[in-house]
This record gives sequence, C-alpha cells and structure tokens, in this order.
Amino acid sequence: MPEISRPATCPRGPGPGDTVAAVPGQRGEIDYRLARRQRIKAFQKGRLSRYDVCDAHPELVRAARNVGEPTDERCPICDESDLVHVSYVFGPRQPPSGRCVTSAAELRKVVRGVGAAKRDLACYVVEVCPVCSWNHLARVFLVAPGRSRATPKTASR
Repeated sequence: MPEISRPATCPRGPGPGDTVAAVPGQRGEIDYRLARRQRIKAFQKGRLSRYDVCDAHPELVRAARNVGEPTDERCPICDESDLVHVSYVFGPRQPPSGRCVTSAAELRKVVRGVGAAKRDLACYVVEVCPVCSWNHLARVFLVAPGRSRATPKTASR
C-alpha cells in the first residue's frame, strides 16, 4: 500500500475522515501562498479587476459546489462565502483532464490503481469560491505508488 505520510508533528497517517488538502508534507510539495498573496494585493490595489481574478471555469465551480472540501477561510475577494478545496490527480492511467478526488481514501484508491506503472501521480489542490468564482492553485504534491517516503528533515514549515 502506498504511504501518504504526515510530518513528524502528526504521527499518524491519513485516516478515513481526513481530506486530501489536509495531508501536509508530501514529497515534492509546492505551496503557492506567496503567489496568492501577490494576486490578492494586486486586486486590492486596483491593478486587477474582479473579472481578472474571478475567472474559474464553470466545471471547477460545479466541482467546488458538489464535491469540494469546505474550509473555514472566507473568500479574499467577495467575503461572502467560505473557500472550498477541489483536488485533481494527474498521471498514468488517469484521464487527460485529471481525476477529481474527494478524500484521502479515494486518493489512496487511485494510487493503488496506478501501482503497476510505478510512476508518480501529481495532486493539485485548488481553492475556489463558489459565489464569485475566485480560484487559485493552493498546492501541488507528488504521490508515489508502492514507495515509502523518508522522514522529513524538518518538522516545521
């Protein structure tokens, strides 16, 4: 079974109630918080219009409304709704447009299905506002089938 591990501060692996977006410390993780902050500041200063930043594809908004993982964070653009995380997996034996996964358990199932390919899957977590269509890539991480991940050198981020 592939291992999806947490940093040393979270000793257990993902459980049945865990969400894909809440599984930190993945191998090859890229976090886009700085780019997000820059885009929000550009909007607040008037350099970008609401049409420039609230441009989510209708299918992404539909996924956010129906299968996304709710968060406690308000939309930084409209402040009318909480953001929702939508996760997509790309890699071998996946559709060209990716596969939307709704939980850590479903992610493990997808990884098991790819096991024979012995190639990494890339998981993209996008934050979406279902009201105004704000969207931003929150993070990307790799999930390797059949390989265990070494313990991270630093526990804090």
